[in-house]
Amino acid sequence: MFRGLCLMRGFGVSIFLAVYLFAVSGSNAGIFNPESFTLKNGLKVVVIENHRMPVVRQMLFYKVGSADDPPGKSGLAHYLEHLMFKGTRSMAPNEFSRVVARNGGRDNAYTSNDTTAYYQTVAKDRLELVMKMEADRMANLVFDAKEVVPELQVVIEERRSRTDNRPGSQLNEHMAAALYMNHPYRVPIIGWNHELSKLTMKDAIGFYRRHYAPNKGEDAPEGTLIDGNGNPTIKVEKYYGPIPANPKIISRVRLAEPPQRAARRVSLESRRVREPQWSREYLAPSRSNGKSHHADALEVLDVIMGSGTTSRLYRALVLEQKLALGVGSYFDADMLGPTAFGISARPASGVSLETLEAAIEAEIDKLLTHGVSKDELAKAIKRSLAGAVFARDSLRRGASAIGTALTTGQTIESVETWPAKMKAVTTRQILDAARHVFKKSRSVTGLLLPKARKSSAKSSNKKSSIWDKPVRVFGGNR
Repeated sequence: MFRGLCLMRGFGVSIFLAVYLFAVSGSNAGIFNPESFTLKNGLKVVVIENHRMPVVRQMLFYKVGSADDPPGKSGLAHYLEHLMFKGTRSMAPNEFSRVVARNGGRDNAYTSNDTTAYYQTVAKDRLELVMKMEADRMANLVFDAKEVVPELQVVIEERRSRTDNRPGSQLNEHMAAALYMNHPYRVPIIGWNHELSKLTMKDAIGFYRRHYAPNKGEDAPEGTLIDGNGNPTIKVEKYYGPIPANPKIISRVRLAEPPQRAARRVSLESRRVREPQWSREYLAPSRSNGKSHHADALEVLDVIMGSGTTSRLYRALVLEQKLALGVGSYFDADMLGPTAFGISARPASGVSLETLEAAIEAEIDKLLTHGVSKDELAKAIKRSLAGAVFARDSLRRGASAIGTALTTGQTIESVETWPAKMKAVTTRQILDAARHVFKKSRSVTGLLLPKARKSSAKSSNKKSSIWDKPVRVFGGNR
C-alpha cells in the first residue's frame, strides 16, 4: 500500500478531494489519523494534518478511470484529464497552471485504471485559491474546438512517445490484453491508437457530464481535505458545496473475468532492444476483487520474493547462481478489479531466457513446497511497516493512499488498520495465497527480444524459408 502509485495502471463518478497540509503524532493508533465529513451534495472530505511545513496539497479524486471508457472509445478518460486544463467560463485555457505557478506552486494530474486525480501543492495561504479553481472546473469546464481538437493530437503524440516508440511498453500492452480476457483492464489507459484518433469533442462532453460531479450514485463520493487554518468545513462548503449532485450518475459496471485454463506466452522482437528480458504475470486478487483475504499475504510475499537485493529471487538468481543481472517482483493490491502478481528479470551475459525461466520456476516451486520461514516473514513485515512511518512525513502519500483506497472500493479504516493487518499475516497465509496465485493456467509470460539485422544478399547465398522465421506462441498449455 505504501510503495507508490502506478501512474497509468463506471458509470457513476466518485470524487475524492484532498488538500494535504502540513505529521500526525507517532503515539496515535492510525497512520494518518484523518478526520472526514460529507457535504450535502455527496462530496466526502478527508482531513489529514501534517504540521512539518507550511505547505498544502489539494487532491481531487474522481472515481472514474480508463476502465470506465465506453467500448470503442479507449483513452477517453485520459483525454478528458488533458481537457480539464483547457479553461472554464472564468478562466482562459491553461490559465489554471499559470496561476498556480505564479503563486509558487505546482500542479498536475493523472489517470489510472480506476481513478482520475488532480492535485496542487502550494503555500498554506494559497489553499483557498486552488480550492476555488478546482471547484470551478468541476462544474464549469468549457469545450472549445480550438482547444479540444489540437489537444487530441497531444495525447496521440504522448502515446507515440511512451508506447509506440518503446518495445517494452508495447509488450506490456500485449501482456495485459492476454492476462485479462474480459475485464477492461485489458485495454491500455492511454487507449488503442485506432480508437484514440477517432475521439470527438462530443465524446469528451458526454464523459464529463456523466462522471464529473460531487456525487457517485449508491456510494458517497470520496474526498480528502487538509486545512490547518481552523475549521476546514467553511472553505470546502463555500466552493464545493454549491455544486449540485448529478442524479443521473449510476454505479459503474465492470465485466468479470471468466475461468482461465490456458497459460499464454507473448513474444516481441525489436531492433531497439539491446538486451533480452523475461517477465510473467499471474492473475491475482486485489483488496476489492476475488479472494481478497489473500491480498495482505500477497503484499508481504512480494517483499519476500522480489523486493530489493535481500529478496529470495535476487539472492538466488543474481548473487548465488549468477543467472540474472536483475530480478524483481511487483503486486498492486489497490485495484477495484483483479490485479496481477508479476516477476521480471534480465539474464546475465550468455544465459538464455529458457535457463532463466527454469530457475525462476524452481524458486516458485520451492516456495509452493516449503513456504517461507518465520524469520523471512518478520523481516518482510518490518520493511513494510517502515513504509508507513515514512508515509507520515510525506506531503503526498497520505492523500494518495487514502484517495486510492476510497476510489477502489476500500475505506479510510482499511488504510489506518493496514499496519495491524500486516502484523497479523502468518506463514500459512502466505503459502495459501501463493498456491492460489501461482498457477500457470492463470498467467502470461512475456519475452522481449533483440532482433538481429538481416544479412545482405552478398554476404550469404543461403536461401531463407519459413523455418528460419521466429516462432511466436500466443496460447495453449505447456
